[in-house]
Amino acid sequence: MSPKPAVTLTGPSVEPASGGPAAQLVVLLHGVGVDGSDLIELAPFLATVLPDAAFVAPDAPQAFDLAPFGRQWFSLQDRTPEVIAAGVRETAPILDAFLDEQLALWGVSDSDMALVGFSQGTMMALHVALRRAKSPAAVVGFSGALVDVASLAAEITAKPRVLLIHGEADEIVNPASLPTAERALASVGVPVLTELRPGLGHGIDGVGAQLALKFLGQTFGL
Repeated sequence: MSPKPAVTLTGPSVEPASGGPAAQLVVLLHGVGVDGSDLIELAPFLATVLPDAAFVAPDAPQAFDLAPFGRQWFSLQDRTPEVIAAGVRETAPILDAFLDEQLALWGVSDSDMALVGFSQGTMMALHVALRRAKSPAAVVGFSGALVDVASLAAEITAKPRVLLIHGEADEIVNPASLPTAERALASVGVPVLTELRPGLGHGIDGVGAQLALKFLGQTFGL
């Protein structure tokens, strides 16, 4: 990977509900316009199946440039695929370094780590996880997309289990992103499951959350 970036991510974290040392690490990557405090709220729910997991939810490194509050992983002022791909690539080393720091901090290995993303966070999770030197255990992506598909076959170094969930009525990220990502991931040998939620907009519903919970439990043999 590239040299360690100057920017260091910070954000809320939750220690294992069991009170013991961490056996797994779940990294929660928020969408645009909020910060890590948004997705860290999933920690108590996920801890019902992952009581020995630590949860961290880094704040994206940039101030949201379309509102006076919130954070972003990259700008959305220009939403052409090439510009979005460039934005993801620019931020990827920062997230990659954060993952290394957190693995060392909690004393777990890549095979004990899962990334859970929403929207922009899903785009970041997929891009970075598939290019890690050692594969994370899993990626769960809500309402996101696989960006820079053309480069994947040449750059992929890791093949975590992937679950992608998308609302059929998503008004922000095109639901067609789901089958596009599924085909691209399957073509490079990544084990991928998908779920299109009828009537759901740009969000996470109860069924999707339960699917993620079951998937993570299965991933870690719980």
